[in-house]
Amino acid sequence: MKLVSWNVNGIRACVKKGFLDFFHEIDADIFCIQESKLQEGQIHLDLKGYHQYWNYALKKGYSGTAVFTKKKPLSVSYGIENENEPEGRIITCEYDAFFLVNVYTPNSKRDLSRLKERLQWEDRIREYVVTLNSQKPVILCGDLNVAHQEIDLKNDRSNRGNSGFTEEEREKMTVLLNSGFIDSFRYMYPTKDDSYTWWSYMSKVRERNIGWRIDYFIVSLQLNDRIQESIIHSDILGSDHCPVYLELDM
Repeated sequence: MKLVSWNVNGIRACVKKGFLDFFHEIDADIFCIQESKLQEGQIHLDLKGYHQYWNYALKKGYSGTAVFTKKKPLSVSYGIENENEPEGRIITCEYDAFFLVNVYTPNSKRDLSRLKERLQWEDRIREYVVTLNSQKPVILCGDLNVAHQEIDLKNDRSNRGNSGFTEEEREKMTVLLNSGFIDSFRYMYPTKDDSYTWWSYMSKVRERNIGWRIDYFIVSLQLNDRIQESIIHSDILGSDHCPVYLELDM
């Protein structure tokens, strides 16, 4: 089973930059996007053979997630258990053998003014996926807006304490992983450096690979022996993030 997650930073703009070429080439069974940045009816994607599920933010041109899946889920919920979640950040698809949770984690902002809210979000997401995990395995994917370890960003010393690399955010990821989950990329490649999924739009930053790894496939521990491959498609442009890929024997 092939899965892809990509923060497209505006699906309409990304489509103009080759999104559909990559989508059809990769031929994923499940393809998740974050930061769709649109409202219902603002785009029509002709994705033959796929069911489409969208979670739109109330605020126009902001946030939003979507799941494109070949197999129709048993159920689909939005937010945490269909709660009122105005920023469109969570979609959960239930399948026979697992839950897929597509997430776009809120940024704590450059001045960390949203850090408290962010940490509360982390606690709720962890509680949610732990509850799901008690029923069947979970695949959690998306832009989680944190570089977990020093190896996960280029300039760890100068970024320590900055949004996405605070001790508090990193600790929340550690707690999540210690709750019965694994970071699939680090499971496959524990010491692989210079492997990033996001780059600033500042001049030459991406060309010089000065990036952060903040997009993940986090899977239940019981799926570790089913991981076949985990790939960062850093060569794929179209967004300030690149797609991440997970292949499971499912």
